[in-house]
Amino acid sequence: MQIERGPLNALAENQLPDGSRILVDNSSETVFALNATAGAAWAACSAPTNLSDLTKEMQRSFGPDVTEDLAAQAILELQKRNLVTASLIAPKTTTRRTFVATMGKVALPLVVAMTLTEQRAHAKTAQSTVPHSHSPQPYPVLPDRNKPCGIIEKIFGLCK
Repeated sequence: MQIERGPLNALAENQLPDGSRILVDNSSETVFALNATAGAAWAACSAPTNLSDLTKEMQRSFGPDVTEDLAAQAILELQKRNLVTASLIAPKTTTRRTFVATMGKVALPLVVAMTLTEQRAHAKTAQSTVPHSHSPQPYPVLPDRNKPCGIIEKIFGLCK
């Protein structure tokens, strides 16, 4: 079984201190947020690999609690968003006891995608004020008043 990164080659990538990652596809203006588990799987398939080697690489990040089943779940999450390609991966059925024991040690992989347009709309509606004893003062206005700049755009310097 071969696992490799998908057709999205022009991704801007930023690893956050907690191990999670933000990927931005400028061609489709899509932002992908990967939690630390999915981020470790993404990092492990920087070169073509297989499930066994990917699991070992993820274990270097999280310890021996990472199983092939968890690695397979991470690949399936990345595959749903076309971030990786892989031949058939079917996670093994684990017992409930094993599953619950693993959950306490390593988070389940999660990949969330949002277009920059959706992110801008969210940033615009999420504007709030700073509590002040006399009267609330709004946060400083962003450089382009007609186009709100969200946190993802700030991280990657996409604001005007």
